[in-house]
Amino acid sequence: MRICSLVPGATEVVAALGQADYLVGISHECDFPPSVRHAAVLIEPLVGSLTSSATIDREVKTLVSSGQRLYRLNEDAFAEANPDVILAQDLCHVCAVTPDQLSRAVSALPSPPQFLTLNPTALEDVISDVERIGTVIGRPLEGRSLAASLRARLTAVREHPVTVRPRVLCLEWLSPPYVGGHWVPEMVDLAGGQDVLGKIHQPSREVTWEQIEAAKPDIVLLMPCGFSVERAWSELVSLRRFSQEWSRAVASWPQVFIVDAASFFSRPGPRLIDGVELLAAVFSGNGFSRFDDTVVRAVSRSRPW
Repeated sequence: MRICSLVPGATEVVAALGQADYLVGISHECDFPPSVRHAAVLIEPLVGSLTSSATIDREVKTLVSSGQRLYRLNEDAFAEANPDVILAQDLCHVCAVTPDQLSRAVSALPSPPQFLTLNPTALEDVISDVERIGTVIGRPLEGRSLAASLRARLTAVREHPVTVRPRVLCLEWLSPPYVGGHWVPEMVDLAGGQDVLGKIHQPSREVTWEQIEAAKPDIVLLMPCGFSVERAWSELVSLRRFSQEWSRAVASWPQVFIVDAASFFSRPGPRLIDGVELLAAVFSGNGFSRFDDTVVRAVSRSRPW
């Protein structure tokens, strides 16, 4: 079987089900686990990924408003990969290539592949997709087993007693500020918090500083989509220096944490469950100290910037 996975979370599932060796094509963002990196990278982003949040936002809005694509498919490499199974998504046109962009390349293949399109908006959707992926790649038992273990871990977090539910603000983008949507508010709720601006199963959305101030969060989680802790930290340092809104906000928020969004929050895959467990540790107080600062980092107002 020749598998082409153009969704990082789906690629992680393929690897978790023991089928990484059968990957013949992945996206530019499919970087975990290391066992998938032998596969040909078939997608090229048309927006610079190493620029600031504000610059990325402007470039994306410009391309979208003019009807242009955000990603380019390497059709020659795709034809050479000649997949039997394609895993794609139709949830976020900003995050990854969508099925309509693949239609011409797919029609040129010698025989039509199986096509599985993923569109999760909740944690149960993500877990159900594990089972669907398992079925389409010939590992149905393994898929059901992995899904059962993920559900069991969520149940364990849900059943942990919570005395105080902090008010939590999740910022999925920093400039302009966006609050996390889809599964993020659900993750906060399961971990014992109250998401003050995010709407469960709804897309992330841009918010104003007035809305942020009125929300009065106890805990602010900075989780810019696709960013590591280190990159988000560098962005925050810059914003705090040059943005009055950010300078005032960081000074007024009781607790601020940067989390590894790329690994545990942005991508709909098995590691979202790790993200729920991480949030439960953060909300419980000092429980997050068992994680290193590549996963979660507390922002101290007294720390030199």
